Amino acid sequence: MSFLLIPIKWLYNEFGIASVYYTGRDAWLIILARSCRMFAYGANSLIIALFFSSLNFSDVYIGLFMTLTLLGDVLLSLFLTLVADRVGRRRILFAGAFLMVLSGAVFAVFENFWVLLVAAVAGVISATASDAGPFRVIEESTISHLTTPKTRSDVLSWYVAASSLGSAAGTEFSGRAVDFLHLNGRTLTDAYHAIFWLYVVMGITSMILILLMSDKCEVAETPPETEASEMLLDERQQRAEDAAEDDEDNQGLSPTAVHKPEIPQKKSLFAGISSATRSIMYKLWFLLSVDSLADGMVSYSLTNYYMERKFHLSKSTLGDITSISYFLSFSSTVFAGPLARHLGLINTMVFTHLPSSMAVLLFPIPQGVPLTVVLFFIRTGLNPMDQAPRSAFIAAVVKDEERTAVMGITSMLRTLASTVGPSVTGVLAGNDRFWIAFVAAGALRISYDLGLFAMFVNMKLHNHEVKDQVADPRRSNDEEEMEGLELVERAS
Repeated sequence: MSFLLIPIKWLYNEFGIASVYYTGRDAWLIILARSCRMFAYGANSLIIALFFSSLNFSDVYIGLFMTLTLLGDVLLSLFLTLVADRVGRRRILFAGAFLMVLSGAVFAVFENFWVLLVAAVAGVISATASDAGPFRVIEESTISHLTTPKTRSDVLSWYVAASSLGSAAGTEFSGRAVDFLHLNGRTLTDAYHAIFWLYVVMGITSMILILLMSDKCEVAETPPETEASEMLLDERQQRAEDAAEDDEDNQGLSPTAVHKPEIPQKKSLFAGISSATRSIMYKLWFLLSVDSLADGMVSYSLTNYYMERKFHLSKSTLGDITSISYFLSFSSTVFAGPLARHLGLINTMVFTHLPSSMAVLLFPIPQGVPLTVVLFFIRTGLNPMDQAPRSAFIAAVVKDEERTAVMGITSMLRTLASTVGPSVTGVLAGNDRFWIAFVAAGALRISYDLGLFAMFVNMKLHNHEVKDQVADPRRSNDEEEMEGLELVERAS
């Protein structure tokens, strides 16, 4: 029997399940909470554009709603993530889940456009099937805090994979439930209202799971002497840079002309982030903004709306298609962790995202349902494979105490860029030019992929990690596998 256990243990370690187990109960609770939330988002993404269409709102209004909702998510997420480490990560997550419950209740009852808009902007409603609220940033920062460089990519991969499975179940349930209610005498609008009560239930479930999380989820306080030394180093580096600039700008001037009284300056949003981190993140933020603009133009909600308009598919058929696509996302994301270990984070991000981008570019060309669905499956199946490596990459280039703020700013910029997309697509759809949105989005996504590879493929990672936690790149695969088996034995 022992010879049978060896491949099982290898698979257990290779696909990262041992890493999740070793991280502890909090990792399971975070993953489960997000799966429940994405179940609600998946159910919501299938019907939200159709819900507004059933209320006779124009395509321009639908695009405006999604844009303003994303803008509200930007402001809410930015505020909550910047104070999360001081107020408490679990408290912020609980507050976000509570807003999710309130927003879902409003959508389940009201039909006025402006009332729904206020509920979406001030609360938490996923208009694009993406996790654009405050949850994901704080959860990924918490997972990065709970894990080591060896286990981080695996745990984040399962965090993304489980959410895809939740979205798959949500869309399947939503499509079947709407058709069932409609066939039993309910209007389509009433059936859509019923789905939002499910959103409320998932919000309450998330609140319960958050209450079960331990104190380990909170950020550890930086010792005063360490914090002071880091601030001193950053200050010295900044002074050296300023002195070099002054020497260049003031050559030939008298000494009295060089000395100027210091004027106190306001601290910017980025003041708490070291200059070394900012130099990396500025480039990454630009690229991610380009990618997010493209995603906002062709979100899953708008893609479902496009297929319904072009092929007049039933809600259950749309639900089946979207559910299968999310299941493919789950299946592919399971391999993101092993690929990241063997190929590297950037290579995994680029070479899994690029085919997905090509599928977006070609999506409007087919005139039949089968080939259109195949392209949709390629897009959705490969698209989430870069998410866990991306989060692991950000965690690898920033300090632990900067992660929540950096991830919060990253989420803000990405969501802000994506807010433009739905309005552009709404105008195009209103003028029977819906297909242009997919061509433009595909081109932007390909530009992001190539830029990411060019700028970051050779970057050294984990400079701020504890040395004994960082994997030695000189070790052989056999040594890594033996360590994995030992990890499994210790966990059991």
